[in-house]
Amino acid sequence: METGAVISLGEWPQRYAYITLVTNADYAKGATALVRSLRLTKTAANIVVLHTGGVDGIALAPLADLGCRLIAVSHLPLSGAFNERHARGQLHSAAPFAKGRKPDFHSPLDNFCKLRLWQLTEYERIVFIDADAIILKNIDKLFAYPEFSAAPNVYETLADFRRMNSGVFVARPSEETFGRMLAMLDQPDAFWRRTDQTFLEAFFPDWHGLPVYFNMLQYVWFTMPALWDWKSISVLHYQYEKPWEKDHPKAARLKPLIDLWHSVHAGNDLPDLASMMNPEAK
Repeated sequence: METGAVISLGEWPQRYAYITLVTNADYAKGATALVRSLRLTKTAANIVVLHTGGVDGIALAPLADLGCRLIAVSHLPLSGAFNERHARGQLHSAAPFAKGRKPDFHSPLDNFCKLRLWQLTEYERIVFIDADAIILKNIDKLFAYPEFSAAPNVYETLADFRRMNSGVFVARPSEETFGRMLAMLDQPDAFWRRTDQTFLEAFFPDWHGLPVYFNMLQYVWFTMPALWDWKSISVLHYQYEKPWEKDHPKAARLKPLIDLWHSVHAGNDLPDLASMMNPEAK
């Protein structure tokens, strides 16, 4: 199969879904760009937005207009002690982010709502994508990957290949799996320093590695420019600072990526990746 070729999802494309999670108006803005980019890749799969009570109907309206299936979800039934350990102030104090800055609207406890997707058993296979990402070419081929498939958390050195990033992953919904997750998640004194990411890495210790280009983290642009190849990138993930934030600390260094996000969010076509300049060539 040629690189970038669109695969058939069979007679029942509604059995496959791209899913994202929206927990406030900022991530609804991010999800709008994500969904627009998915639509531009001509996927036949469903596009589902899980949303918590932290986002209102006004913020969700653009996603409804784009034809998304909107599903309201609640936080997981976790103990008070668990919630206290994983509250923003407590978690960031115990496990601070040393390489980048999380925006003020980031709430760690919200991240565990991702696990609700395992309850969506009307789907045969799901590809989850964080709302702070955009798709640059059709990725329907991911539905053929096994559970649990994810790309490495590469954004600083090649040593990062041993760690997983949960911004893009392939899952098979199952109430049995969801039950086992809840049982493992809230053990006494359990502390998941990077919330869902650390938990999923532990729950699926033999996770299947996706190529890094299915979840290219934005810091690679300036930390490992030799790894950046526009023609190969399928998913661009804006980890740490978000492209819709005004004047964030890395904005000048990431300007080409931020401009691309704003173009997609505005409804423009996806770029011709073959014509784009890699960071080394600038």
